[in-house]
Amino acid sequence: MHVAEDEIELKFLCEPADLAAVLAAAPDGETQSKDLVSTYYDTPNGDLRKQRISLRIREGGGKRVQTLKRGDGFAREEHEATLKGAGLDLAMSALKAALPAAGRRKALSPCFTVRVVRRQRTFDFGGSRIEIAVDEGEVQAGERVRRVSEVELELKAGGCDPLFELARQLSRTAPLYLSFDGKATQGQGLVDGADRAPRRHDKAPLARGLSTAQAFQAIARNALVQIAANGVVLREADSVEAVHQLRVAVRRLRSAISTFKAVAGGDRAEAIKVELKWLARACDEARDLDVFALDNDAFAQPGLDLTALATLVEAARQRGHAKACAAVASGRFRDLVLETTAWVETGAWLTTHGKGARRVREAPVQGFAAKALAHRRKTLLKFGADLAAVTDADRHEARIAAKKLRYAAEAFAPLFDTDAKPFIKTLKALQEHLGALNDGVVAAELVERLSLKGAALAAARRLLTARQAQKPKTLKAAAKALDTLRAEPVFW
Repeated sequence: MHVAEDEIELKFLCEPADLAAVLAAAPDGETQSKDLVSTYYDTPNGDLRKQRISLRIREGGGKRVQTLKRGDGFAREEHEATLKGAGLDLAMSALKAALPAAGRRKALSPCFTVRVVRRQRTFDFGGSRIEIAVDEGEVQAGERVRRVSEVELELKAGGCDPLFELARQLSRTAPLYLSFDGKATQGQGLVDGADRAPRRHDKAPLARGLSTAQAFQAIARNALVQIAANGVVLREADSVEAVHQLRVAVRRLRSAISTFKAVAGGDRAEAIKVELKWLARACDEARDLDVFALDNDAFAQPGLDLTALATLVEAARQRGHAKACAAVASGRFRDLVLETTAWVETGAWLTTHGKGARRVREAPVQGFAAKALAHRRKTLLKFGADLAAVTDADRHEARIAAKKLRYAAEAFAPLFDTDAKPFIKTLKALQEHLGALNDGVVAAELVERLSLKGAALAAARRLLTARQAQKPKTLKAAAKALDTLRAEPVFW
């Protein structure tokens, strides 16, 4: 029998020692325990993964079930079929739709295996039917192994709000970190050798036909995936790149909330932006010092001894990174990710604010995107009217405007026929030049904050002088990029 439905669940990372306490804190009900073995399949070219699809056969309780899931995060399309014979059911309709060519379906082979002990319970809570499952075990790909210790809350019937409320209650029992990476993603990371690697930006799957509300949700989910994944990396080990990618994801999400203000605005949106700003600031010191340390090499001159300066900068970097790592391990971070997800998926913005707001939410996103891009472009050109004549603060505002336009352009590009790459390439060049100018301002502020003395201060001053000497050239390049952008045909 083949069953197709949407799977709605929240998945949390949890320490093994806390699993029993979390299960005990859930509402009463009969608890079942199962040994589950799941084998995941894909083609040698990763055709399913490229489509955000996972395919597995799970064995447990005397049954073999084939499951295909599509999508990421909170709600995923799910197709299941109980198997009678050995091997995959290549005739599953969802699998045939994903891989129309029979040859590709025949090329499917095992990639990795997940073995867990699952304890699960189903109960009524807040008017909804919910299943809690705690999994403990491992993912194995060849000789590589990764521990699994998770709590899953799956909505079986009813509304979504009780699912989030239960998550809030259980989070008071033990630290629960919301994760959007299923076991398929974890296993694929082992296969690639990229397990727990810093998560870079992955474009949100926007397509024509989405409503404006659906487009915002897709972009926001994409950023939340990146935030949560880099939080995992930083809780396990410090990483320069993970700090950078975390900040990028936070900026993208804040920018998206601003861009979609007419759709998803309100007090809740502003409160979330405040929390996102807190997280960004927790990472600012580490990132600024990382850039400063890297630039020291770029601006160093023959005969310049950077030993004393490097020692002090490294000590400051360690303090900055410790602050960033502490932030993603905090209860405030856990609340931020959970509450932002709740707002994106079930927030009042989806149903309130009158008929006008409803029309905007439900309208195809292309029209909204074109207006938003035009507004972002106009704002940038206004800020950047004369880059050489304005203050450093004004150039900083121009840099932020360029960044917001780039984020919007990259997100909305798939919605239009015209190739967006030339426009985005020019915008990226402008952003890099404005970024270099801002790095110079930040470097001077860092030197002031570090309270340097002696050889370290002398070295820092020479580096700042060398950087300052590059400013006219960088200003000229930024102005040229802005002129090119002004003349560049828009793609929307």
